[in-house]
Amino acid sequence: MTWECRDCYKTFAAWRSREQHLDATGHRPLDYICRCCKSVNPDEQARREHETESHNYCPECKREFHTANNLKMHLRSRIHRGKGIMCPFCKTGYATATGLAHHLEGGSCKQASFLNRDEVYKVVRSKDPTGVISKKLIGWHGSSSYEATDSTWNGSSYECYFCHRAFRNLNSLNQHLNSPIHQQALYHCPNRMNCGREFKTLAAVMNHLESESCAFARFETVQNTVGDIVSGNRRLTFG
Repeated sequence: MTWECRDCYKTFAAWRSREQHLDATGHRPLDYICRCCKSVNPDEQARREHETESHNYCPECKREFHTANNLKMHLRSRIHRGKGIMCPFCKTGYATATGLAHHLEGGSCKQASFLNRDEVYKVVRSKDPTGVISKKLIGWHGSSSYEATDSTWNGSSYECYFCHRAFRNLNSLNQHLNSPIHQQALYHCPNRMNCGREFKTLAAVMNHLESESCAFARFETVQNTVGDIVSGNRRLTFG
């Protein structure tokens, strides 16, 4: 860390030495003022580090965030990352691996309408024979199918038989039943020793890993890994 003179660009290892130089020459300091608390920093890198660590501040957006995690999620959003993760079928761009997984599992890709949660799982299993993130499900033949009828009306709402949630109409209940919420878990966290959580969708396990909550993989590693899933013949790794 060095301190610089604005007029002669001479640098000093100590702030006091720079101040003595300014007093002797009448020169002006080259300081970088924190945009949150007005504290003085010797260079732009030091200012950015201070603003990030002390204020959860994004200088590009001129925004402070309540927590460090909120700032981290903001920096990983499409605002800063763009849409660099492309769907291999329709070429729609997404900011994160989670976004692409949602797109494919939800049947939203117009160029690959055959894809859904089950078909994506089959692809992942073919690239993950050792079960890094996919569960080895003996006898699995696909997700169960449910359809609610008028008999689910309990007098005030349509009630889910499994979790007893109440819905205002039958269509909403069937949407609930057709979601992964009551399906078998297909994935697990690769950090089996320290985490071991199970997930029903690829999007859910990707989101878990992107959060770095169990410290198994860095965010960027997860983004690279989703490329192994959707293209080429490479096996799934987190290296």
